[in-house]
Amino acid sequence: MELVAGIDAGTQSLKVVVYDPDARSLVASASAPLELTSAADGSREQRPDDWVAALQGCFAAIDPALRSRIAALAVSGQQHGFVPIDAAGKVLAPAKLWCDTSTAAECVQIMDAVGGAARTIELAGNPVLAGYTASKLPWTKMHRPDAYARLATILLPHDYLNFVLTGQRFCEYGDASGTGWLDVRTRTWSDELLHATDPQRDLAGCLPRIAAPDEVFDIAPEAAVALGLPPTVKVAVGGGDNMMAAIGTGCVVPGRLAMSLGTSGTLFAFSDTPVVDPNGAWAAFCSSTGGWLPLICTMNCTVVTGQVADAFGFSSRDGDGHLHATPPGADGLVMLPFLNGERTPDLPQGKGVLAGLDTTNMTPAHIYRAAMEGATYALKFGYDAFVGAGMQFDRIVLTGGGSNSEEWRQLVADVFGLPVDVPIQPEGAAFGAALQALWAVAHARGDATSIAAITDRHVALDPLRSARPDPSRSEAYATAYVRFLRHLDAITPLYRG
Repeated sequence: MELVAGIDAGTQSLKVVVYDPDARSLVASASAPLELTSAADGSREQRPDDWVAALQGCFAAIDPALRSRIAALAVSGQQHGFVPIDAAGKVLAPAKLWCDTSTAAECVQIMDAVGGAARTIELAGNPVLAGYTASKLPWTKMHRPDAYARLATILLPHDYLNFVLTGQRFCEYGDASGTGWLDVRTRTWSDELLHATDPQRDLAGCLPRIAAPDEVFDIAPEAAVALGLPPTVKVAVGGGDNMMAAIGTGCVVPGRLAMSLGTSGTLFAFSDTPVVDPNGAWAAFCSSTGGWLPLICTMNCTVVTGQVADAFGFSSRDGDGHLHATPPGADGLVMLPFLNGERTPDLPQGKGVLAGLDTTNMTPAHIYRAAMEGATYALKFGYDAFVGAGMQFDRIVLTGGGSNSEEWRQLVADVFGLPVDVPIQPEGAAFGAALQALWAVAHARGDATSIAAITDRHVALDPLRSARPDPSRSEAYATAYVRFLRHLDAITPLYRG
């Protein structure tokens, strides 16, 4: 029987999963690490060639008999990155990533050019925040003028992998809404914001066309050979990692809230109408299934717990023992985990802060707990904006690497006061890409099954990994969260200059 594949190109690794829709089971998976280049100015970059090498390595690790049965695939990719390519399709410079804060000043310059943040939100539904694609263009013009002069097409990371797979240049609404240029209400590019990004150049001519959510493309012959796939494979449009994780968690109908605990942390909820906050408290993105996906993003999640574990010489896989050995609130220790700067709250120049140290809590276990709590409280800060706007939720569906931690699952349930469920398929973004491919190829064959019906059929929850709020701990976390907010209020003027 036919199989579908999902590709997730993240910050730390590239993953491929192969799914059997008839058996409703994952039949293969592979992963390859990716190298991140960092600089003191906040630059975070990767080489697109490394993504391609990782993609080829992952497919090479999958049984050829399974590869021969793949009928369709889709790509999930880290949002907001900028891959500059020339007219011949050559990459002109390293890709600047979502977690790159070196262009914070350019964000302000673009918004000031149209009249400020409020006017920017009127034009596109979102402010131009640190990491968004728009700010990377004037930075590139200043620091890499040769690449900018030869620029023919602006691609996001997932767009670039689609270009490698199909030879065609296109994007889609979900990922495109994270550029800063797309008016999410009308799903059209904002000419005014494009002009503000570079008044001397028509950047609209560098943007690829926007493909429909259920569109499919033929795989390029050379890509099929390189990956060992049939020449008949269809490539769906895919999307940003959060948009694909929404599919992989079943967050494709209103009222469902998903949380991803990856390198970054995200909260997102599907809506069938645009959900724009006039103050920009959340990202008013489009979904990759025809709707909208209001989203909260923090730039520091598992990256923080991982760095603490590395600093003290243990594996984050052993972190649950440290959580179990320490009380909620970490005996007064507070971490503001802004190692990469931060988007929620909006502190692109922020730094990590560890406060409240004393003779009882200066231990690796307490610091690890403070890191996990701090990453969770930053998401709670964004969630409060959702609730303040009248959104209501009855549970959280958890995905991402952090969802593998029993203690973290319980921590989320206790801090948010909501039941937590975890899908059986742990790789929400890669699995979501596979399901989008399944949906799109079915549509291409005349099957009008909705994406909601697809997820209802294929997204199953793991009852052994569910968590329910524990009132005996929730009160302690509420107190600790207030302490976190007080420290946040205290340092905000410092990091906003």
